[in-house]
Amino acid sequence: MPIRALILILALLPLPALAQNKSAVEQQFQTWLVQDIWPEARRKGVSRATFDAAFDGVRLNWDLPDLVPPGTKPQTPKRQRQAEFGSPGKYFNRGSLDGATAVGKQMMRAHAGTLGAVEQQTGVPGRIILGIWGRESGYGRVPIKHDVFEVLGTKGFMSTRAPYFRDELIAALQIAQAGHAPESAMRSSWAGALGQPQFMPANFLKYAADGDGDGHADIWRSEADTIASIGRYLREHGWVSGRDWGFEVRVPDGVSCTLEGPDQGKRIRDWAAMGITRVNGKPFPDHELRGQGFLLMPAGRNGPAFIVTPNFYVLKDYNMSDLYALFVGHVGDRIQYGMGDFTAGWGNVGGLLRSDVAVMQRALERMGHDVGGADGLAGFKTRRSIGRWQESRGEPATCFPEAGMKAALQ
Repeated sequence: MPIRALILILALLPLPALAQNKSAVEQQFQTWLVQDIWPEARRKGVSRATFDAAFDGVRLNWDLPDLVPPGTKPQTPKRQRQAEFGSPGKYFNRGSLDGATAVGKQMMRAHAGTLGAVEQQTGVPGRIILGIWGRESGYGRVPIKHDVFEVLGTKGFMSTRAPYFRDELIAALQIAQAGHAPESAMRSSWAGALGQPQFMPANFLKYAADGDGDGHADIWRSEADTIASIGRYLREHGWVSGRDWGFEVRVPDGVSCTLEGPDQGKRIRDWAAMGITRVNGKPFPDHELRGQGFLLMPAGRNGPAFIVTPNFYVLKDYNMSDLYALFVGHVGDRIQYGMGDFTAGWGNVGGLLRSDVAVMQRALERMGHDVGGADGLAGFKTRRSIGRWQESRGEPATCFPEAGMKAALQ
């Protein structure tokens, strides 16, 4: 059957019928691989033998998130699939913090030479590299379960970000063609990330580094290559040598949480002049006072607050989550300095359905607020928009979506 005719038939099928026609979609997927992916892979230097080996036995994985089969429309997911989209405090659970810290201290001792060399080359502190390594793969100890070609093939064919994953699929084929990965190592996360630093394939081609001098960038088996690759990634994304990632602070009631965000930076000395102080009672370091800082309140007034530096947003380039970047910096500090938990506790907020938060966001958009998109996620633009809305009603700003707001924001 011609592919255009098959697409038309699938588009006309009702959803229950579509669910019963996965075999037809599977056939379309196999046709797409041959007619679309293979010509592009060949232009990128991938041999037919590599291509056939990559897709030998590969079928669509219907269990992956964010799929949009032919004939359907994308829907806002009701349940959070990643921890950073849920209640903020849960991201910093006891097991994750203590495990990443304890093993990180072992890795700091075991790889002191490599960490020191990479820090000298890139300006990225070893503790920050360890924080990322621990979060991404448990220092290489977390099993990586998925076939990268199944994941990227499925998501490149039918997902909410199909063009992005299609490009990543081509990059994965280039990695296989070049022989970078050891045999049977092309395993990935459910999103297609590879190896101990969990690089997407395109990032591997750009940033993977040879840390042990053997001529290969083996992020699957080599700890030295993993460390060097993370350091290179952060350096290339703008890590500022000599600056910290941030500081936990106390924010006086007179300083609004609506001042949060990377687009509202001030010199750290100016934040200090507003009454913001470090929770440990120490002054901000002299060399930091001259630099730019940004207010971060990931749970609004319901949790810890921070003044972060531009390096915090370099960490966000690795994973676009405030909580991820905060976790990495915090674990790094625990590893090197023996720091304890944040001084302020996390309030019992979050855990709303993304669909509920999206309703609030759309209501705020209708009022003229920039929430960063009605995606159901409480990013800094949504947090401060809620605070501005609260202040416009004469209420104290808390800057975080709460169940009690649903009736007024719909």
